[in-house]
Amino acid sequence: MKLSVLQKYILKECLANNNFNVHKSTLKNFYHNKKIKPKNIIHDITRSIDNLIVKDLIVGFGKKTSRKWYIQKIQLTSKGKKISREFFGKQQRLPFHYNKS
Repeated sequence: MKLSVLQKYILKECLANNNFNVHKSTLKNFYHNKKIKPKNIIHDITRSIDNLIVKDLIVGFGKKTSRKWYIQKIQLTSKGKKISREFFGKQQRLPFHYNKS
C-alpha cells in the first residue's frame, strides 16, 4: 500500500498514543520543521485524513453540518494498527509471566 509522508506521519502519531487516537490540531507539527510550508496546512491534513478513512485505516470523529464533516479527532482501526506496525517495525507486546521459584 502506498502512503504519502504525511499519511505515514498520521499513522505513526496514532500508533504512538496509548489509546490510538489523536486530535487533529496536533498533526500541524508535521510542518513545524519544514522550510517550505503549504498555504493551507489544514486542508492538506484533512485530505490525507479523508484518504486514510477511505482506505479504512482510521476512523474520524467530529461534527457534521448540512454540507460537510468537520473532523476533530482520529483513531486507528484494527487494520490501521496492523499496517502501521508493518511500516514502522514495532513489535507487539506479548504477555510475559515470570514466576520466581
